[in-house]
Amino acid sequence: MIAYSSYHLFSIIQYKMKKISYILFAFIAIISLNSCEDKVEALDTNYVTFGATAYSTGVDVGGSSTFEIPVFTANVTGSTRTIMVAVDPASNAAAGSYTVPTSVTIAAGENKATLSVVLTDTNLGIGVNKLTLNFGNEIGLSTGAATTISYIQNCTEVTATLAFNFDTYAEETGWSITDALGGVVASKAAASYTRNQGTATETIVLCAGRDYTLTVTDVYADGMDDGATLGSYTLTIGGTTKVSGGGAFGASEATAFDTK
Repeated sequence: MIAYSSYHLFSIIQYKMKKISYILFAFIAIISLNSCEDKVEALDTNYVTFGATAYSTGVDVGGSSTFEIPVFTANVTGSTRTIMVAVDPASNAAAGSYTVPTSVTIAAGENKATLSVVLTDTNLGIGVNKLTLNFGNEIGLSTGAATTISYIQNCTEVTATLAFNFDTYAEETGWSITDALGGVVASKAAASYTRNQGTATETIVLCAGRDYTLTVTDVYADGMDDGATLGSYTLTIGGTTKVSGGGAFGASEATAFDTK
């Protein structure tokens, strides 16, 4: 049996630790090189994508705006590249409310460009318009997910005044204002007013440039006519009468108006 001094044992252990360190360093170096190669391959891929899959914005009444979508590629080339863009048929955006370029150009030496989409207040109405865009199918080009711009007509508020001259039975009268999609914007049910009340004035905030319908109801189905007094109502905006009615209209009377 070979006996070692403490000094010799320390030297042997130190030598073995150095060998383990060299092996571990070489192993880490190999992994790092492979990792770097993977990253280079990914960056050099002929790949294009939009900056995000969803955007939202608004368009002023009677106006237009340019919405810019960033476009990125995974590689840089020495020549200008033109990438086709198309509107997805599934889009529900109003016809005539958008203009989309048929392509986006990536300059030589760059990996970013901007796609400029023009949105206008044409047939927008009051719903949410969804415009979905895709890249064209090109050989050798990988593409990211589609992007969707959700846009609405901005609301510029206007104040409407609804004035009633009731018959005796004001408690029978109710009313509602609905928008072009049938949504109730403002209302008061029957029994909101009291018998022999005489008059009432309501202040209602609406959006400019839109279509509405005022419906006045009577629970007794004889309109604003108690046999002795004929009631009436008017809706005005900025001093202009938009709706007028009353009298013996039966159970209800609906009148369309706009805020244009």
